[in-house]
Amino acid sequence: MTPIALTIAGSDSGGGAGIQADLKAMSALGVFGASVITAVTAQNTRAVTAVHGIPVEVISAQIDAVLSDLDVQAIKIGMLATPDIIHAVARGIANFKGPIVLDPVMIAKSGDALLAREAIQTLRDVLLPRATVLTPNLPEAACLLDTTAAETPAEMVEQGRALCALGANAVLMKGGHGKGDVCHDLLIDASGVVAEFQAPRHATKNTHGTGCTLSSSIAAGLAEGLSLTDAATQAHDYLQGAISRADELNIGAGHGPVHHFHRVWSV
Repeated sequence: MTPIALTIAGSDSGGGAGIQADLKAMSALGVFGASVITAVTAQNTRAVTAVHGIPVEVISAQIDAVLSDLDVQAIKIGMLATPDIIHAVARGIANFKGPIVLDPVMIAKSGDALLAREAIQTLRDVLLPRATVLTPNLPEAACLLDTTAAETPAEMVEQGRALCALGANAVLMKGGHGKGDVCHDLLIDASGVVAEFQAPRHATKNTHGTGCTLSSSIAAGLAEGLSLTDAATQAHDYLQGAISRADELNIGAGHGPVHHFHRVWSV
């Protein structure tokens, strides 16, 4: 059986994040990627200059079209933009029984907002309880909990468990916004830390799309039948390779993308 993963997210016209990054990562890991576009952004490596939310009836039609025909084994959810879109996605996947990776996309690498302030509560109430794994960075976790960003591993564990208490089955607390020469990611469930992933912090500005890439890579692993821990391990290793090879690319004048196909071709 061909492993199939579905990404429900926004489009990045610059090609480094969003739907484009998701499909690249899934393909690089040997998984067929289907897509539902929730928003179209005018975006490059420097800024997001426009955002257009897709009408909810079109989002619903995309979800119905994919799930009624393709045997999707895992879903990744990224940029949702508004409360109405969140509700439409929740209705569309209501009968889906497979794993769901929820990436609570809020801010682009450029600093531009991708989730309306009034949508945060909706995301927390409607979709977070559906998540097999939630993949927030430190500011996103803090925003969901209405607190300050974690600064220590102990605080990361505390916030991860608090997010599980809100309904997520597990939380991957991403340490990319932390300090120090080593980046720590913690996979946490209600009982505490399930796995820890460490990597040296790379001295590069080309990290556009890292969150999208990691979450879609986890979905790819789950679509292949891996356990959550194994899928997160595979995704972490793949992303670290993509970041370490990002400077081989010369894309744009701002925060360039990671090298999704670093295992396939080099410049």
